[in-house]
Amino acid sequence: MRVVVAEDLFLLRDGLVRLVEAYGHEVVAAVDSGPATLDALLALRPDVAVVDVRLPPTFSDEGLQAALTARKTVPGLPVLILSQHVEQLYARELLADGHGGIGYQLKDRVFDADQFVDALQRVADGGTALDPAVVAKLLGGRADPLAALTERERSVLELMAEGLSNAAIAGRLFLSEGAISKYTTAIFGKLGLTADDDTNRRVRAVLAYLSQTRET
Repeated sequence: MRVVVAEDLFLLRDGLVRLVEAYGHEVVAAVDSGPATLDALLALRPDVAVVDVRLPPTFSDEGLQAALTARKTVPGLPVLILSQHVEQLYARELLADGHGGIGYQLKDRVFDADQFVDALQRVADGGTALDPAVVAKLLGGRADPLAALTERERSVLELMAEGLSNAAIAGRLFLSEGAISKYTTAIFGKLGLTADDDTNRRVRAVLAYLSQTRET
């Protein structure tokens, strides 16, 4: 993979570069500000970017804004947000823009290198990799627009949002993989997601789920 790393703290940025390279991937740019992030994303169009939310010059939401702008220019450009914070308004916009290739991980909840690189690969492949704490924050306190889904189906869909496979979801919920397959089929049906050779229905289901969290 060709990777762009956007992080203002030198030690963390250098650590991310070393980690990505240790797994055999190429870091094509390592930048430390919002404007530099946008320039790198548009000029290099990496396979995936790791972007901190709060970057210079104002340390507010420059990284997230750069990711939003880049994905408007290059729809589906894979971006993994890595932050200490959940910026709800812009995160909803990022997650609900109609394309896959999105991750949002909290720095203090990334516990090992394999976990992080696995999330990076899922995002590069056009999937999702959302920390459950991020999902909970985005969905908290809002009316449930997916009332047709059962409680179990919503649990399965939330785990899809984390990027888990059917086998991993089965392990998390202590169910058989066959049962999870039936739940996912039911979810797709209730969301009106018919079979499509060109589109990953799991990603579409997650995006449909998350799109309902935007401000009305």
